[in-house]
Amino acid sequence: MHHWQRIEAVIAGTATDRQPVALWRHFPVDDQDPGKLAAHTLAYQRAWDFDLVKFMPSGTYGIEDWGATTAYEGAENGARVVKQVRLHKPEDWNRLPKLDVRKGVYGAQNAALAAAAKELKGSAPILQTVFSPLTTARKLAGEPTLQHLREHPEALEAGLKIITEVTIAFGEEALKAGAHGFFFATQLASTDVLTPVEYERFGKRWDLEFFAAFKGRTRVDMLHLHGMNPMFDALAGYPVGLVNWHDRLTAPTLKAAAGRFKGAVVGGVEELGLLVKGSEAEVRAQVRDAIAQTGGRRLLVGPGCVAGIAAPEQNIRAVIEEARKTP
Repeated sequence: MHHWQRIEAVIAGTATDRQPVALWRHFPVDDQDPGKLAAHTLAYQRAWDFDLVKFMPSGTYGIEDWGATTAYEGAENGARVVKQVRLHKPEDWNRLPKLDVRKGVYGAQNAALAAAAKELKGSAPILQTVFSPLTTARKLAGEPTLQHLREHPEALEAGLKIITEVTIAFGEEALKAGAHGFFFATQLASTDVLTPVEYERFGKRWDLEFFAAFKGRTRVDMLHLHGMNPMFDALAGYPVGLVNWHDRLTAPTLKAAAGRFKGAVVGGVEELGLLVKGSEAEVRAQVRDAIAQTGGRRLLVGPGCVAGIAAPEQNIRAVIEEARKTP
């Protein structure tokens, strides 16, 4: 089987010749240059031949064209931090301009993807990373976003409308650039942050507007539930074939989730502690356990979130070899 056949089979729950596997990581500092980001993406995929390519722009690309400033400060997962937010007062949400996503930082991400997709020639699914509108809003305003959500909901919703329109426009350009679908990440669908009722209004409503814009137009999509205590069941009905969360760090387990989602679960590998600092034997054991939990069906072996940039090659190789030796 080739990569596409494995991914499509695992989503459908049919047998594969071997367990599909994919890992993804940031390329800090270099991810600010479209040419370097494309080159790293190609080199990483050619080195390991993953069954799926999760494109890796920085996690802050969606706010910089609106005026926020960010920097890489050495995080072990390669993520950038927001140094200066763009929004401060509730009335600022109404003043958000609608961006031209073909330009600036937004445009650079799809330029990088286009360069990588051209070389990969459709050999494996490539997913552009998209952040939920509420996630982008929180990065734009920081923690006051939650205060605005509860005390000035109409103002925040005005901002979410603009952010959603821009996110959809970015998705349109991503498909033109060669993406086969989206890695849709939400960082607020957690009961540690919001109540389910709050997420229904300020998160899910806008998430589903994004997916509705691309109904029937993507081949593979993955939902990523970031953080502890995710609202798994509330979002399990999203129109995606793959779902990913920190399964080694928070509930549900892969086994528990498998019966609550119609597609395939993605995970099994603890992306920072074990993958970076664990032994090869420990990494292999974790992959075997993931396969045992699911019976090897509807499972894409992968990290719970972005892999640590210091993950040693022997541990990456261990994940791939252990997954691939199991039909």
